[in-house]
Amino acid sequence: MPGNNRKSPEKWPDPVQIQLSGSGGQGLILAGIILAAGAIRDGCHVAQTQVYGPEARGGASRAEVILGSAPIDYPHVEKPDIILALTQEACDKYVPTASSNALVIVDSLLVQTVPGTKADILKIPIIQTAKQNLGREMVANMVALGALNGVARLVTWPSLEAAVLEMVPPNTSDLNISALAAGKELTALREKFRNEDRRE
Repeated sequence: MPGNNRKSPEKWPDPVQIQLSGSGGQGLILAGIILAAGAIRDGCHVAQTQVYGPEARGGASRAEVILGSAPIDYPHVEKPDIILALTQEACDKYVPTASSNALVIVDSLLVQTVPGTKADILKIPIIQTAKQNLGREMVANMVALGALNGVARLVTWPSLEAAVLEMVPPNTSDLNISALAAGKELTALREKFRNEDRRE
């Protein structure tokens, strides 16, 4: 992908299909928009869509982002290469749709079990980090985005940070950038969070 010279340990297909899922109010739609905006800054072709549940807050929500080196023919994720799931419901629903070489990131507090999959599973304390380290659960979406990009290396950090500053209210800029950095720091502990119960 254009701009994707980050030498990621992951071998993502082109285009790469990403799904961010959870419940309304967790801010994952915004996280998907920011990821897409950062990728555009890096010169990627992008398709970004979102699905809201029956309720604005508490219902299921899902953001889909597709990044590629060429124009995207179909804007919806069919078989995700990367899944972020912040609720048990989202995990149960979407992990079975993942590609065999997918990366699955779940919140270790809200997701207790992961369906059988060949995907690489990381259980990361996203909600806990937002609460304890930043004092605001509302920035769990930025912690999640920082963790996702820290592992997958989809977007350069300057582009992602610029997209955050563009999209969030100015009075929350420092908090959101700190949350993004906190998520990135979690990925340094990747092996600690890897799920050893990966099933074939």
